[in-house]
Amino acid sequence: MVSQSPLRLMRLNEVLDLTGLSRATLYRKIQAGTFPAQHKIAERCCGWRAGEVDVWLRNPVSFTVDYLQREPA
Repeated sequence: MVSQSPLRLMRLNEVLDLTGLSRATLYRKIQAGTFPAQHKIAERCCGWRAGEVDVWLRNPVSFTVDYLQREPA
């Protein structure tokens, strides 16, 4: 298995498949601060950092965006 960079950007469909969340739930969680926000790639394109999604996947119930600032790089 090839190790992937935690900085790799994942598109929406990949994030939805990986997390099992619906699109509406994903955006509600971003608004509430309980899922990492997307990063702008281009004018009409965004993605999520694989490392940030991985942090969420490790503990989705108690995750907050503040947890990303405490996570070692």
